[in-house]
Amino acid sequence: MQSYEIAFQAAKPFDRFLDEAEANRDLWHAVARRAPLHEEPARRIAESPGCWRLLVLADDWCGDAVNTVPVIERLVRDAPNMEMRIVPRDHFPEVRDRHLTHGSRSIPMAILLDEDGVPHGSWGPRPEVLQARVMGELSPLSKTDRYREVRSWYARDRGASTADEVARMVEAAAHGLPEEAKVPCRRKSAA
Repeated sequence: MQSYEIAFQAAKPFDRFLDEAEANRDLWHAVARRAPLHEEPARRIAESPGCWRLLVLADDWCGDAVNTVPVIERLVRDAPNMEMRIVPRDHFPEVRDRHLTHGSRSIPMAILLDEDGVPHGSWGPRPEVLQARVMGELSPLSKTDRYREVRSWYARDRGASTADEVARMVEAAAHGLPEEAKVPCRRKSAA
């Protein structure tokens, strides 16, 4: 589990990741500015017991990351019990390779860690409904047509599916905590 802690300490806060983005820079900034706050999932996260850290494996070139990571950041930004950081997918292969999607190194991958760096769940690389469509009905399409459909889906969903799924992951992890660990988190880690 030490590799998760090392990766989290090396990872960047979202604002720094955004400032350093090169590929899709304008798109990252536009999506980050418009990322809606999904209040109900944000409340569910904030009310979940425990102190949590979200280690996100992502790169600025990834279209799924640009559509989901700003939504996740907006979701957890004000949560008193959650801190999020981003690390490039290939910087910690031992972490990345524990979170493959059907054998592939798909990103983004959000890994939920407790304050000791122990993983309690992961989410990614895209919302479940969209992932099912990509693996099913969209798979025969050309890459260009498939990506057009994916972008259209993200525009219609506006991050609602991502927010709900991340909140469910946190709730499930919090539910699994021993009773003595189910105390409110009083602080965020120093970034």
